[in-house]
Amino acid sequence: MTNSPAGEEKGKEWDEGAPVPRTWTHLQMATMKALKTRNALVRECMAELLGTFVLLLFGCSAAAQVKTSRETKGQYLSVNMAFSVGVMSAMYLTKGISGAHLNPAVTLSFCALGQVSWDRLVPYCLSQLLGAYIASGLVYLVYYEGTQPNAIMNFSGGVLTVYGPNETASIFATYPSEFLSLGGVLWQVVGTSMLMLCILGLGEQRNTPAPSDLIPAIVAVIVLGISMSMSGNCGAAINPARDLGPRLFTLTAGWGPEVFTCYNYWFWVPLVAPCIGALIGTLLYQILISLHLPDPAEPERVCVCHVSTITMAVKQPEPKMSSAGTGRS
Repeated sequence: MTNSPAGEEKGKEWDEGAPVPRTWTHLQMATMKALKTRNALVRECMAELLGTFVLLLFGCSAAAQVKTSRETKGQYLSVNMAFSVGVMSAMYLTKGISGAHLNPAVTLSFCALGQVSWDRLVPYCLSQLLGAYIASGLVYLVYYEGTQPNAIMNFSGGVLTVYGPNETASIFATYPSEFLSLGGVLWQVVGTSMLMLCILGLGEQRNTPAPSDLIPAIVAVIVLGISMSMSGNCGAAINPARDLGPRLFTLTAGWGPEVFTCYNYWFWVPLVAPCIGALIGTLLYQILISLHLPDPAEPERVCVCHVSTITMAVKQPEPKMSSAGTGRS
């Protein structure tokens, strides 16, 4: 069956890149408009979910690679750097929608400062927790792929446990060193305090604010510094969602309730201590820095006594003599 000349001409015009019919453009615009979420809270929660997902996907993937390869494909520093890259990427991705908290402790601090409404605390935290859970599941799925025993099972000898040299639970959540007691609480408090103390000044216009476009990169460097210096004893969770989300996943993926009962119910430490630390860091910033910065609305006062003293100390120049007095013509 042959096409009519008109049909051939019409097909030829379409193949040559004729403009898309207006009806199709309108359909695309209508579809995109329908997909746009009008509720501000829903938009922000989706951003927090996606941002925390990106953060954990980078970090836990690096941890899995280093652990299952027995450090032949990376080292401890690789995990620290991967989490920092995840922080930077997630902040650039979501900063314009939700502010890129990515951390319940950070959200709690901003609520305490009055920069975020308290009614957003629980939705933000649940979104961050869900994002961390989904990311952990994807990391496990990636390493489960294959017909042979997957990398995690091969490393652990087929036993998913939180103890021993072949444990794999630390790929996802943080656990203390064998010798550590409740002293790990202090590490989590100090680490999160440093996080808030350092990031609160980045946008302070009365001090030396960082360029807005560079804030994600600077925060990533701060996180890298904390993880490189304060994570040896019990990991640098400094983020309840980063720890609880993956821990919940390991509970449901075969590691069992040991992920919560091990080390004298350690799980509450990275859940509670970062929140305490974030509030302490925020309080320190307010008391030691914010209260002492100049108010741009009030001009700085100049002490008249100092000015007059300086003026009086300056020797007054002697009056110039006329040309007649000098004998010059």
